[in-house]
Amino acid sequence: MAVGQSSLPTLEPVAGVRLGSTAAGVRKPDELDLVIIELAAQSQVAAVFTCNQFRAAPVKLAQSHCREADPRYLLINTGNANAGTGAAGDRAAWQNCQALATLTGCQANQVLPYSTGVIGERLPAERIDQALPAALANLNATGWAQAADAIRTTDTRAKGRSQTLALSTGSVTLTGIAKGSGMIRPNMATMLAFVATDALIEPGLLRRWLREAVAKTFNRITVDGDTSTNDACTLVATGHSGVALDTDTKDGQAFLSALTSLCGELAREIVADGEGATRQLAVSVCAARSEAEAERVGFCVAESPLVKTALFAGDPNWGRILAAVGRAGVEDLALEAVSITLGDQVIAEDGGVSPHYDEAKAAAYMAGTHIDCHIDLGRGKAEATIWGCDLSYDYVRINAEYRS
Repeated sequence: MAVGQSSLPTLEPVAGVRLGSTAAGVRKPDELDLVIIELAAQSQVAAVFTCNQFRAAPVKLAQSHCREADPRYLLINTGNANAGTGAAGDRAAWQNCQALATLTGCQANQVLPYSTGVIGERLPAERIDQALPAALANLNATGWAQAADAIRTTDTRAKGRSQTLALSTGSVTLTGIAKGSGMIRPNMATMLAFVATDALIEPGLLRRWLREAVAKTFNRITVDGDTSTNDACTLVATGHSGVALDTDTKDGQAFLSALTSLCGELAREIVADGEGATRQLAVSVCAARSEAEAERVGFCVAESPLVKTALFAGDPNWGRILAAVGRAGVEDLALEAVSITLGDQVIAEDGGVSPHYDEAKAAAYMAGTHIDCHIDLGRGKAEATIWGCDLSYDYVRINAEYRS
């Protein structure tokens, strides 16, 4: 079960980007599982990748290719992560890049490979090679929705967003798709996300803006506390709108705000579609001494199995939240200064339960599907919001049956 929006909104074309999807039979027959994203010449690309030490073969190769050349194609397969596959996995990722390069006339290092799916199984590189012509034949500017569907694994729905931004020198479009449902506690981004714009942005600024947007969105979500071997988030700027952006202008700041908003919507879609999720949780921490401290407290609450199972039950067991705050490693925490609120009801203050706490009112609030928990640490000015979900019976079932 997924929470919230179930239909994919209209995804606007981005000038200079074409997408083609097909079924390569990577894991299951006759299901879309292979995507090619073609980028116009002169496009700028920025990407961030997982910090997991067991980085998948495509992650290592994409990182290398980003440094070596100007990417022209993104090649994405689902159903197989090509992680934990050693030298054979490296060869398979390279083989697919070379095959696409041969078909398109680019260099192999102008292809960025991405994989997602089961870890530790051999990538059927030959099947992918054989399916490349079909994906290329399907390239079109309106292929975003089909690509969003094709990159799913345990996701119950496709995830995508678009924004058109009117700036002083013209309009720019941003469109992005993402996949992710489990193994989510990104240590850079999410499972996989691809965002493109027709704005003209120089490479250094593109990388900076991507890092800033990711830090406040994809890096603040959690489903189960696990960082994948394959996480990647890629931002493309084709420049085809002719609208040039700079960090010191109102237009530049408006674009960064729009980019962060779009990434935030995709990130929250991931936790809303968390494996087995029935409720969303937003943990807002304020009055911390640093953003890192606020994030640490937020993650400690959002990732607590006891908090997550209480959330699934609709049980306002505030003691579990209190305990999670207390074990978050905040030095010299003044307990009497901490307050915890569920919705609009203060449940804990001055070191214990609030005299105004109403169990029936709290239970009625917890029966909803979107739960807001606000934690005031009373010790500074920094803040952060972490988004998560509950832990249900279905999470265990989905992951127990994942390879069957």
